[in-house]
Amino acid sequence: MSKAFFLDRDGVINENPHPINHVGQFAFISGAVDAIRTLHEHGYKVFVVTNQGGVGLGFMEQEALDEIHRHMDERITEAGGMIAEIVACTHKPKSGCACRKPEPGMMLDLAKRHHIDIGQSYMVGDFYTDIQAGHRAGLKTVYIGKENIKGKTPQPDYVFGSLYEAVSSLVGTSERS
Repeated sequence: MSKAFFLDRDGVINENPHPINHVGQFAFISGAVDAIRTLHEHGYKVFVVTNQGGVGLGFMEQEALDEIHRHMDERITEAGGMIAEIVACTHKPKSGCACRKPEPGMMLDLAKRHHIDIGQSYMVGDFYTDIQAGHRAGLKTVYIGKENIKGKTPQPDYVFGSLYEAVSSLVGTSERS
């Protein structure tokens, strides 16, 4: 079985000042690509699990979402990293689906299909719903967000300022470019 990092996209990999609806709005957070490369070099499978309700609400076409993900994947691959799979829940918020975080459906499906050892794997997110989904899936959770989650249950297993900091602390480092 493999170990993995499940990453939320917006606010973890790319800047998130507002919803990203086309590839021209996509900008990597400093250190994110290096962190993903480091995970790959240390034998972790990397998955992106993202809620993208804008598709279901009609703010974005599926083709635009696919283009954003192709762009992200290509830049990460060019830098020596690897994303095993990108999964997006495109259902409308409050649609009751099993895949939209805080539900664990995306992670559980990926873990089953890719033979992931849940006990050796992490969910990294910038919203409390990411932490809830990770806990529900049985993953260790890493919070890198800015919202006040004090007093909420469950609490994340780890708190860091960025994906790069989390990976450097939990896995190790690779030369940062």
